[in-house]
Amino acid sequence: MIYHEEDRIGVKENISSIIRVYHWVEMRTKMRIMGFRGTLIKPLNEEAAAELGAELLGEATIFIVGGGCLVLEYWRHQTHQRHKEEEQRAAWDAMQDEVGRLALALEALQAQVQAAPPRGALEELQAQMQEVRAQLCAPDPPPAPQAEPTSREVSSSKEKEPAEA
Repeated sequence: MIYHEEDRIGVKENISSIIRVYHWVEMRTKMRIMGFRGTLIKPLNEEAAAELGAELLGEATIFIVGGGCLVLEYWRHQTHQRHKEEEQRAAWDAMQDEVGRLALALEALQAQVQAAPPRGALEELQAQMQEVRAQLCAPDPPPAPQAEPTSREVSSSKEKEPAEA
């Protein structure tokens, strides 16, 4: 694209007029803040307008780059936060699945406990076992009464008595 000298002069004049308006608004605002009302503001010459335009362009560039960095950092943070929430949601779902599985296991165990013989029957069997053990471990029954000793047993016991004395 070829630029003509006339186009360049037109763009330069437009930018210069924008800078002059900016300067007028800036100076009028500063004067009002400092308490000078109705003070005449001198327009900028061509060189001062170019310098102010360059300064504004530099500040705008820094502002745009800084704002872009903030936007990108915000976007990065949101992406990181979204991934973190997805991981937490996945962990939560896994825990809920585990709780459901454990609930089913608990129901199965409760069914097994209910199918087991009642406690009363178990205690009755334990009591019967103790009775059987008691009978097995009981001392021998007392000896049956013996018949009267015979004469031979009596005479041998009498012989032993004087010898002991």
